[in-house]
Amino acid sequence: MSSTFLGMPATPPRSPYGTGNLRGDRKFPAAAHDELRNEQLRRNLGKATHTIRAKRLNVTGELPDWEQLRDAGSAIKTDTMNRLPELLEQLEQQVTERGGTVHWARDGVEANEIVTRLVRATGSTEVIKVKSMATQEIGLNEHLESAGITPYETDLAELIVQLAHDKPSHILVPAIHRNRDEIRQIFLKEIPGVDPRLDNVPAHLAAAARAYLREKFMTTKVAVSGANFGIAETGTLSVVESEGNGRMCLTLPDTLITVMGIEKVLPRYQDLEVFLQLLPRSSTGERMNPYTSMWTGVTPGDGPQDFHLVLLDNGRTAALADRIGREALNCIRCSACLNVCPVYERAGGHAYGSTYPGPIGAVLTPQLAGMHAAKDDPNSSLPYASSLCGACFDACPVKIDIPSLLVELRHQHTEESGTTAEKLAMKAAAGVMKRPKLFTAAQKAAELGRVLGGRDGKISHLPPPFNGWSDSRDTAAPPKQSFRSWLASDEGAATMRAAADEYDRNQQEEEK
Repeated sequence: MSSTFLGMPATPPRSPYGTGNLRGDRKFPAAAHDELRNEQLRRNLGKATHTIRAKRLNVTGELPDWEQLRDAGSAIKTDTMNRLPELLEQLEQQVTERGGTVHWARDGVEANEIVTRLVRATGSTEVIKVKSMATQEIGLNEHLESAGITPYETDLAELIVQLAHDKPSHILVPAIHRNRDEIRQIFLKEIPGVDPRLDNVPAHLAAAARAYLREKFMTTKVAVSGANFGIAETGTLSVVESEGNGRMCLTLPDTLITVMGIEKVLPRYQDLEVFLQLLPRSSTGERMNPYTSMWTGVTPGDGPQDFHLVLLDNGRTAALADRIGREALNCIRCSACLNVCPVYERAGGHAYGSTYPGPIGAVLTPQLAGMHAAKDDPNSSLPYASSLCGACFDACPVKIDIPSLLVELRHQHTEESGTTAEKLAMKAAAGVMKRPKLFTAAQKAAELGRVLGGRDGKISHLPPPFNGWSDSRDTAAPPKQSFRSWLASDEGAATMRAAADEYDRNQQEEEK
């Protein structure tokens, strides 16, 4: 059996990270600082996320059993993660029995090599692609181009990003950071033969993209897709989308290559009943996806006659081994958490430097690519890219407790960081608090800090190494008198005696 990685030690992808788009060049704070200056980006994001958020609330509010559906989705995914090896082996068996070929990829390097080899075997130098987070994660497009194979994205938003030589900034709406004027300019510059009189009317822009892609659909013999779900029971794969481009890619070519993260497997065909209600409502605010495509192996004379399924690990086994962090693998890539996140709405997807932005990206990316203690590691900052407001947890259709996972990753990062100024400060504080006399002296010394406070009783600037705290929040100046010194005073003693007398009287009344 080729599923060798299932029994291997949990390790992140091999160097260079085994991925194309899981590690940014800069830490989140520095990248976000630049993105926040882009006023057009913030307007685009604000309008788009508010619109999707409102639609989601409307369609989820229609279902009296929405919370029960979320519970069911969470339970199914948790059960799947607990039985992942056996379910993947069952999926392989079912796909193989139905005429497909299954390949196992430990990381992005292997997955890219497998796909490239399969495309070359067909003699084609072009592929059409269905929108796929997994292929973005491993940098498949870049790898194919380096091998002389041209990939064409057929999802409209992905096409916009590709033509602009840009990167997606949203899981569901990759071009959410672009407005119609920008898209018009991209099409005029990058689409061969486009009408120079093209305006910015959405229908006209879509028609220009459709005309460009139609030739590719009719002439390209190889397609590459991802998968929203893979059913272990039957070997069925499923892709849901809104434009019909996916249906074209999945039915017209001679060869279909699907790259699927191993966490996308579901135990039973019946489980789709739950997820095909959860996913469209949480992602696009629709009751159902306009196009839901399913295929099982190869059907003679109908659709692609050569089907390959590439099962991608790429750090997922390492995440699965984390007793707490494995919950992130329950994600169904709906993007609901992005649309409610105040940090994402202001900073945008590019600030995260990864295929997976937003709250779930802040959890998933460090787990898949690895988060190291090195100060210059970009992923080490992602778990801190959150206010921990909890909106993502409330929106998640499978109830992933993202805030708790972020706190856990922060804890892991702190533990791996060795000696830090914070650890030294906490150790010193613990030493002082263990000694009553020293603690009393420290309290009296702290009262001198009142000179740093302004008229409002707040300290706006602290000296290093505490300036990182005061740069983003005010600190209350120490009170004129500590509780311990007040308690030792005549006033404090009299107050405490009066409170004790009152308590005794109340007890006597109760006894009567």
